[in-house]
Amino acid sequence: MNGAVLEIRNLTKVYEGGVLALDDVSLTVRDGEFLVIIGLSGSGKSTLMRCINRLVEPTSGQVLYNGYDITAAPPEELRRIRRKIGMVFQHFNLVTRSTVLTNVLSGRLGYVSNLAGVMHRFSADDLALAMRNLERVGIAEKAYARANELSGGQQQRVGIARALMQEPELMLADEPVSALDPATSHSVLRYLELVNREDGITVMCNLHFLDLARRYATRIVALKAGRLIFDGQPGEIDRDRFREIYGQEAEEVGVD
Repeated sequence: MNGAVLEIRNLTKVYEGGVLALDDVSLTVRDGEFLVIIGLSGSGKSTLMRCINRLVEPTSGQVLYNGYDITAAPPEELRRIRRKIGMVFQHFNLVTRSTVLTNVLSGRLGYVSNLAGVMHRFSADDLALAMRNLERVGIAEKAYARANELSGGQQQRVGIARALMQEPELMLADEPVSALDPATSHSVLRYLELVNREDGITVMCNLHFLDLARRYATRIVALKAGRLIFDGQPGEIDRDRFREIYGQEAEEVGVD
């Protein structure tokens, strides 16, 4: 069995106003997994993802990455840890008026000085790496196009290339295909599957639809009202389990 790359221990997040987003969640992520988190909107999926790299500060609990306590890390150590945790966002988070290449190079900001980052001064090696990563996601020919000239699926592939610039060991993908049509969703998820299988990058991906989760996941966990209610293999989710996760009135998408 592969070792643990991530350990989440008793993680709780309460937002202002007393909204309980995560309720004592514990989870271990093994090296090399493609772990998919499913659940309805508001189940806590995005909060969990963002607590891992402290884009959202947990209320209590711990997140350990390769033994390092992210939740207790001071700013400089957190910056170092974040270098190895790439993130792909739901709404792409690109600078749309900048070129694709500039957006991809921003994934190296954790490796250069603040001044070099502000001045957009990157080494020849970084430029070569950016072009290789654009080739990997099939859009090298768009390197000098503005990001807002690309389709949604292409923009998300830029987001994957940007995350790959960190040379990550763990990739977090927060609802990466929720804004895309089904065919484009598969295209984007196949690139995440590719880096998982070929590069050995551990992937954690939030998905809304069970049919996509069952196609790409090596393991599925489910959240409901901030609590972890399922942790197992894709094939273990039958109709009864589906209703437990999504509710009695939910459409049974992807359940045999």
